[in-house]
Amino acid sequence: MADLRKVVLLGATGSIGTSACEVLRANRDHLELVGVACQKNARALAEICREFQVPQACVMDPGAAAAARRENLFPEGTLLHEGSDGLSVLATLPEVDTVLVSIVGTGGLAPTLAAIEAGKTIALASKEVLVMAGDFVQAALRKSGSRLLPVDSEHNALFQCLENRPPEEVGRVILTASGGAFRDRPLETFSSITPEEATAHPTWSMGRKITVDSATMANKGLEVIEAAHLFGLAAEKIEVVIHPQSILHGLVEWSDGSLLAQLSEPSMTFAIQHCLRYPERGGRAGPKLSWQEAISLEMRPLDPQRYPALGLAYEALREGGTGPAIFNAANEVAVAAFLDGRCRFPDIVRIIEHTLQKVNSSPAGSLAELAERDGEARALAGEWVTRNFA
Repeated sequence: MADLRKVVLLGATGSIGTSACEVLRANRDHLELVGVACQKNARALAEICREFQVPQACVMDPGAAAAARRENLFPEGTLLHEGSDGLSVLATLPEVDTVLVSIVGTGGLAPTLAAIEAGKTIALASKEVLVMAGDFVQAALRKSGSRLLPVDSEHNALFQCLENRPPEEVGRVILTASGGAFRDRPLETFSSITPEEATAHPTWSMGRKITVDSATMANKGLEVIEAAHLFGLAAEKIEVVIHPQSILHGLVEWSDGSLLAQLSEPSMTFAIQHCLRYPERGGRAGPKLSWQEAISLEMRPLDPQRYPALGLAYEALREGGTGPAIFNAANEVAVAAFLDGRCRFPDIVRIIEHTLQKVNSSPAGSLAELAERDGEARALAGEWVTRNFA
């Protein structure tokens, strides 16, 4: 079993982590899970450790980690770390080949950079890492020679279509979007949208925050920014279309006008296995499309009035500098406020727009300066919520 590819899974108890465990179960002869991490759900993490006999784990929340130790949740032989330092320990274990980063928000940045410096292959599901610090991540990749593979279904689709082709042959890339929970809802009713409605996705099973992002299309905005960093493309070469069935995940239009697309059932197992087994394909990764029945591939143009957050993301990308990081920070604060009942659904976009206007978006000279700008954006977004909904 010495030839097993050794994997660390950061964000093991979330939706990506759950799908990754499906892939690991189906690839026991090829993949070995040697480290797992979660934010607070220590009990679920301990079950993963027990099933896969994982030697090292990390619970980021210190209180949850302390409770896990008191209750002896983890099996004997599993070494438990905690906090952000624990994430970096797992990400740089000498025996590890691939680190799958699926931590919601910007918490994945430090362990991603640590893993890159240690020469690991990164399977990246946390789009905020590139949105916040794409230039720093790309510089670290060039220095270390590490490889970054995209786990997002849309970016993974583009990666598969673009592989080994020169960039001058690319006319544009097209990201598909389901349109979220409110693609057909009357615009005049948006002020009455509840968190429960916004977290009910029509085709994907995801966490609460990312499901709200899908409804506002802020998530697709983050993906546009991520695609720019991953593939070295200008904003003008990245387009978005509505595809309600979520079967066609991405298209590349070549310089001659022809298009190449990647299709699969809406399951993250395909992209995850592609990254963990790359460059091999492996066996079946998820549900099979049936060609014995009619399959609809509907494509709609995007309505900018319905999804103004996407337009703000394009503005942030064109602005450059720390604009994308400010967009991401403001959106995280706004979505948290909405889910807590402290603002209305349309206010998410208002908070993002206000923050982008107020925070200096010039390039950051260091990660410390980037963190300061991120903190400033979060503070301003939080002040907007307090001022308008106190």
